[in-house]
Amino acid sequence: QINWLGYPGTMGAPFMDYLMADPVIIPDEARADYSEQVIQLPHCYQVNDRDQEIAPEAPSRADCGLPDEGFVFCCFNNAYKIEPNLFDVWMRLLAAVPGSVLWLFKGDAEVEANLRREASARGVDGGRLVFAERLTKPKHLARHTHADLFLDTFPYNAHTTASDALWCGLPVVTRPGETFASRVAASLVSAIGGPELIAPDIGAYEALALKLATDKKALGAVRKKLKANRLKTPLFDTDLFARHLEAAYQIVWQRHREGLPPAPVKVPAGVEAG
Repeated sequence: QINWLGYPGTMGAPFMDYLMADPVIIPDEARADYSEQVIQLPHCYQVNDRDQEIAPEAPSRADCGLPDEGFVFCCFNNAYKIEPNLFDVWMRLLAAVPGSVLWLFKGDAEVEANLRREASARGVDGGRLVFAERLTKPKHLARHTHADLFLDTFPYNAHTTASDALWCGLPVVTRPGETFASRVAASLVSAIGGPELIAPDIGAYEALALKLATDKKALGAVRKKLKANRLKTPLFDTDLFARHLEAAYQIVWQRHREGLPPAPVKVPAGVEAG
């Protein structure tokens, strides 16, 4: 059996033979932390669709509950991924960037009330937290145009939400940790050619986010790069991903046919499925 996408980490179970990953998700020095044999794809382990529809007309800022002006930090991750130390950073960013807001995904009323209360406890008006209503996927992607910077969560990163942001040309600032789930956004960002968006620690994460929020030229350069790279780098090359995945399956199946036990698999970047 192969663990892929269902759970971002080791199952620690003898009935699970392999775990699909990549060099960013599981560096060689971390393999001992996984009970499975690692299948190392050459680029991001997460498959992404290069044909996702973005609605031609985005909801207005007013329709989204956003102010007419001001920098928009966003994070469309589930609220359970937001932990206190990270929220401290986000509130310091709001305090440091006048007129800015934090655009979050709408949860239940208790979640919203709790986050607004926690913002107030940190000296930030809870009204500067804006909650995005659920929309169809094309309209949700379209409204990313109103966001300026996506702030990743850790230790449980954005997964699909980071892919969505990058597909829309929205920079994602992330800080990888040591676990599988804490390295996913770094893998995604690396696969689109944006290593400058990866911060080594929480202090660097805050400094990078503040730099991009206050330096229009720097932010513009990153956005221009992401737009140029979107269809030229591996992240959204679905056909290339399929070839690498097929090659991995062939290697695993051939070992099984020969009666060999599961072993680490490394799929070269230039491999073609047979």
